[in-house]
Amino acid sequence: MPRASWKGFLRLSLVSCPIYLSPAATRTKSIRLHQVWQPMAERGGPIADEEEEEQSVRPTRRSFVENIGGDAPLFPTRVVLHPHDPHTGEEIEREEVVKGYEYERGQFVTFTAEELKALDVESSKIIDLETFVPRAGVDPIYFNTPYYVYPDGRIADETFGVVGAAMREADTVGIGRVTLSRRERPVMIEPRGAGMVLVTLRASEEVRASSFATANTDIDADMVAVASMIIKRRSGHFDPAAFRDRYQDALRELIEAKMKGLPVRLKEIAKPRPVVDLMAALKRSLAQEIGTAAKPKRKAAGDRRQTSLLLPVSGKKANVTSAPAAAVTARPRRRKA
Repeated sequence: MPRASWKGFLRLSLVSCPIYLSPAATRTKSIRLHQVWQPMAERGGPIADEEEEEQSVRPTRRSFVENIGGDAPLFPTRVVLHPHDPHTGEEIEREEVVKGYEYERGQFVTFTAEELKALDVESSKIIDLETFVPRAGVDPIYFNTPYYVYPDGRIADETFGVVGAAMREADTVGIGRVTLSRRERPVMIEPRGAGMVLVTLRASEEVRASSFATANTDIDADMVAVASMIIKRRSGHFDPAAFRDRYQDALRELIEAKMKGLPVRLKEIAKPRPVVDLMAALKRSLAQEIGTAAKPKRKAAGDRRQTSLLLPVSGKKANVTSAPAAAVTARPRRRKA
């Protein structure tokens, strides 16, 4: 059973069934960089190796063990943040930290967990399918977080299946609301196989209006045709497994090089040159996609006949030169009057 992040009911008019949501997306385990205190040397720069190369940076393998003495540590030390009193600097117990709202500078109203719990609305436990729209009618710019929707228990299977089949037959998706992490959000629910997928939607105030210019009607049709050919050459199917996080790969290589004390060479990304002649750039791009066109092979000078039109000749070895003669039919002689 997948991990449930929300439990409640899916309701269509007077019909409801218990469901639970399970995250459909996960965050890949990326390399985490921490805040580290690295003391500065007396000369005003970071402590470096005595034998530092000019062309590359050769780091020292440092230990993160704190110094026992009272002096400042000589090696980088991870910074740990704790809640503290801003006036005295004394550490505060986490149990004493509550939710609060600053209505004026330095003036707060605080809330207990019970008071916040009493604010729950109907969507905290029920996703009411209020309306149904075509799938293409929901702009993807509003998509936020996807979840898988599962029936919660065998008693919900029949109702869950009927609602999903009805949406599939009508070719529509359901729009409702759900409260997650004390935020009520609009959601879109669509059938997916034997289950459903729920996608939380951004609110209207969370999406900025575009500032696109009006469509340019003076676009060169020939340029569009060349660009379309390039797009056609690159047409394919979306494969998420084909994409890797190249930044994380580069960061991992950098960490391994520093741990081994290897020189680190800094790379620069070449900036593209500005396009002066757009049509020429498009043609070069198309030629690069197609590759160097192979020149057609010349046929032998002694035989310029179209071999594809020659009739087959029986025998172990076909005599190509005799084929046309066999194909010629003798004309009948005219009778003398």
